[in-house]
Amino acid sequence: MAVPVYEAKADLFRTLGHPVRVRVLELLCEKPMPVRDLLAEISVESSNLSQQLAVLRRSGLVTSTRHGTTVEYAVASPGIAALLAAGREILASVWSDAEDRLHELRETS
Repeated sequence: MAVPVYEAKADLFRTLGHPVRVRVLELLCEKPMPVRDLLAEISVESSNLSQQLAVLRRSGLVTSTRHGTTVEYAVASPGIAALLAAGREILASVWSDAEDRLHELRETS
């Protein structure tokens, strides 16, 4: 039996529920990168990065290609960049509204 779309979406958002995974995707949206470059950009242990890359690979969000001894990762779909951009827009809107409310509260005190 096929998984309902809403369950698949929930799985996608659960996968995105880790800050290291989100940061990896942000970096890979800029360009494909080998693990050593990802490690240089993200302050985590190599074992942690490896675990997070495995989760992203299993979920189909990233692909990996071996070039000799180097493994390079890339986003699997351009839609990932759009999703991350939408998240940024939503946060900017929510935070802007919170800022406006805080300003309003300070003025009425």
